[in-house]
Amino acid sequence: MVGPVGVGPVGSGVVSRAAREYVVGMTQVTIAVLTSPWRRDSYNRWGAVDSEVVAPMPGDDLVPTPRLGYTRAIMIDAPPSAVWPWLVQIGQGRGGLYSFDALENLVGCRIHSADRILPEHQAIAVGDLVRMGPEGYPCFAVIEARPPSPEGAALVLLGADPKPPHATPSPGETAPAGASTWQFVLRPLDDGARTRLVVRQRLDYPDSMAWVWRLTEPIAFAMEREMLRGIKRRAEAAAT
Repeated sequence: MVGPVGVGPVGSGVVSRAAREYVVGMTQVTIAVLTSPWRRDSYNRWGAVDSEVVAPMPGDDLVPTPRLGYTRAIMIDAPPSAVWPWLVQIGQGRGGLYSFDALENLVGCRIHSADRILPEHQAIAVGDLVRMGPEGYPCFAVIEARPPSPEGAALVLLGADPKPPHATPSPGETAPAGASTWQFVLRPLDDGARTRLVVRQRLDYPDSMAWVWRLTEPIAFAMEREMLRGIKRRAEAAAT
């Protein structure tokens, strides 16, 4: 059976996309890991200006004294109202992570990133879970979900226990596996015509977990950079 013009047989487009994601993603991850000893400062503030790096963001108080962290940013030629729908549907079993799905799925995450806004995943509320994979994989609890307004928008996630009931640490508390935030802010620019998407993560962990976070840090950078680019592509395409 033949698919849409330019796609070829049904299924071949999916295979080609996965192959491209694997090759490109693995290359970028490898470069990030190999160069991490001397590029940490640059990739932990990728796209961000000085004022964004030092400015407070919603959720900072959840991990007040992080051992690791970053602030990254990207400019999107679309209003916050066009970016927010893509942001709130992130997660496994929802809209995906807009990154290299093929790499995520190598470790069983079962991620399928959407190329359209999914109405059934537009409602997000405090206490909801945003999963990185099936049950038992890392997940985050929604702490704040502030839709776009003239002042901007914010989505704050706090790392939760992968096991039910998915408890979260109290502010300032370090759980046995650590405490982590994932903070997103949409700032309107040019009278709301464009958006500055700023993302931050703050990590605290026991000494025994230090090597794990140091190893995963460059890998997470390559994956999240593609996520930011993926949100940008989708929001700009939908806005036009």
